[in-house]
Amino acid sequence: MAIFMIERTFAEQLTPEPGAFHELNLINADEGVRWFYSFLSQDGLRTFCLYEADSREAIVRAAQRAGVPADLIIEVTQTVTPDGLLHPIADELVG
Repeated sequence: MAIFMIERTFAEQLTPEPGAFHELNLINADEGVRWFYSFLSQDGLRTFCLYEADSREAIVRAAQRAGVPADLIIEVTQTVTPDGLLHPIADELVG
């Protein structure tokens, strides 16, 4: 499985609440997509999400079904730490 960073821009401020993404998680599971976590911009209009999926297309299908944007989808393979070392991203996520 590949790891992807997804940028989403929302028309209205996103205000997450516990349990608010249950339906999204069901859709993701149905499409074979796994959501690790997201960063939310200070204004609440953008998220930067880290996902695992077989393909970019699976993420697009899940986003369309859930009615959420997926403005930019980039496959990522490594992290860079402040010491300048590269690490496979899968190692960072699955420990």
